[in-house]
Amino acid sequence: MSVCIVPMADTHVDECAKLELELFPGDSPWSASAFRSELTHSGNRYFVALDDATVVGYAGIALRGSTFFPESEVHTIAVAGNYRRFGLGSQLLRLLLVAAESHGGAVFLEVRTDNDAAIALYRKFGFDIVGTRPNYYQPSGADAFTMRREPVAESVS
Repeated sequence: MSVCIVPMADTHVDECAKLELELFPGDSPWSASAFRSELTHSGNRYFVALDDATVVGYAGIALRGSTFFPESEVHTIAVAGNYRRFGLGSQLLRLLLVAAESHGGAVFLEVRTDNDAAIALYRKFGFDIVGTRPNYYQPSGADAFTMRREPVAESVS
């Protein structure tokens, strides 16, 4: 597998929307215009995983808050089915967390309560469940856990 991860560009959004529809058909998958809108916000960081020129995964985070009260929110992580279990989700999440750590503050996300693989991935990276959002995903009505990762402590030299 020769996958590379690069910043998402407008040229990737149609494929991201197609993959989104394939992976999340019952939960209001993002459209190409939704991805394009996310790319316009200066505080957002989005990445795609490419196998040759084909999008096989993507991830995005919003860097929010102020200098004094920063926080970040993982918006999305997705990996095509036949590319799972190779560490691609970890690589994508790691990139998001590098951006979050340089921004500062806690990192939040929502994940379906029945998505055991994603929950395990997030726990591996230090996220804890801090709440539940009933009927968060629509139209399926699936519940979501809100997860939080505390800021990484800076080392003192």
